[in-house]
Amino acid sequence: MLTILGQRQPAFCDRLSRRCFLRVGSLGVGGLSLPSLLRAESDAGRSASDSSIIMIYLPGGPPQHETFDPKPDAPVEIRGAFGPIATSLPGVQFCELMPKLSQMADRFSIVRTLTGMENRHESFQCYSGRKGGRVGDSEPSGGWPTLGSVVSQKLGPGRDGMLPYVDVGPKMGYGPYNNTGLHDNAPGISWPGITGPQHVPFALEGEGRADLILNGIDMDRLGDRRTLLESIRQSQQQVDLGGLDGYQQQAFGILTSNRMAEAMDVEREDAKTRAWYGESQETDRGFGGAPQSPQHLLLARRLIEAGVRCVTVAFGAWNWHGQRGGTLEHLSKKFIPVLDHALSVLLTDLEQRGLLERTSVVVWGEFGRTPRINAKGGRDHWPATQSVLLTGGGMRGGIVLGETDRHGGSPISRPIHVQEVFATLYRNLGLDANATTVTDFQGRPRYLVDNGHQPIAELI
Repeated sequence: MLTILGQRQPAFCDRLSRRCFLRVGSLGVGGLSLPSLLRAESDAGRSASDSSIIMIYLPGGPPQHETFDPKPDAPVEIRGAFGPIATSLPGVQFCELMPKLSQMADRFSIVRTLTGMENRHESFQCYSGRKGGRVGDSEPSGGWPTLGSVVSQKLGPGRDGMLPYVDVGPKMGYGPYNNTGLHDNAPGISWPGITGPQHVPFALEGEGRADLILNGIDMDRLGDRRTLLESIRQSQQQVDLGGLDGYQQQAFGILTSNRMAEAMDVEREDAKTRAWYGESQETDRGFGGAPQSPQHLLLARRLIEAGVRCVTVAFGAWNWHGQRGGTLEHLSKKFIPVLDHALSVLLTDLEQRGLLERTSVVVWGEFGRTPRINAKGGRDHWPATQSVLLTGGGMRGGIVLGETDRHGGSPISRPIHVQEVFATLYRNLGLDANATTVTDFQGRPRYLVDNGHQPIAELI
């Protein structure tokens, strides 16, 4: 890994540095990811698709009842403390805590009947669409790749050579929530995946054992390419990097270009836009999740605008059993309106900038929550169904897919498997999930989805 850090980095209240730092994945002995991608693109002579994706992961699993699938006619121990609110779609209601998204419901779609998730607190399900880490998961050696890794391998660098796959963090206390292939209560690690180490995400936050910190280089000096490369050369003996070839120098040119540096520097955004997104709200450290940081969503938009293909970001901490942080009612009042505001701003911003049509957005957690509120005033894990927001990338808006039973616990119409969502996202990016394969470490082709799952017909 390579981290370019400055010594003058006062932090935002949400811990996103004012001069956001730069990390290059897989710089060590295993190879430099971006130069490898540049070589591959040069050898293949392929042209780049302009489609992109933002995947917003909600660590811990948000409740469907208090968001997109209220059950106002159910008993109070099922429906909870909040009532429904009308949306811009006739006959469709969301929870009253989501007034902003309710008013723009015709501009995105909701799946209320997602299936195929396991009772596992891990981001891997959302980022890969697969099970992993346990005997019986039928995972290939090296692990299933995340969607972003597949995009990196199959489509290569983004527009004008921009990085294909970026994870904007923030780093979380519970390891399996991070986008690093760790699993919940399982020894296996699905990392780097069968696409190989050159296709793991470029991480803007976090730590790595093989980090190379270039002391004295900060964002104000990234324009000086010669100084940067000389600093790297002077550090070679310490980290045993070897020589920099032409593709490596080209990679550093991209990573340290004004466009990349400016995309990562949220302070360059208009002050009114930053204020529009809003300030961060901390979450209880006991959840091990992320803060609710709208500025990280703004950063995701800036990276997409700069040409990155796939951006992943975690938002909040949603494991609301009631034993920490307060009751479901208290936590819902505190955190769901922030999600409502931040998502509505992001979607509006993407639309106003002409980015939404080519940028798919998916918002989900690893599972839903129990229909019945427990004795502690919370909801427990519930993989039987959950709600998912999908929009952009050419998908139709204003559709609510599937219906759950009167308690919101099981699909009674149109269950949608998680790999149908992945087939849809791959389609939006120009990849046929039923024809495209990734070769595993034993040389066997692996399809992007299992069992012939198809894109969601109603959305295309």
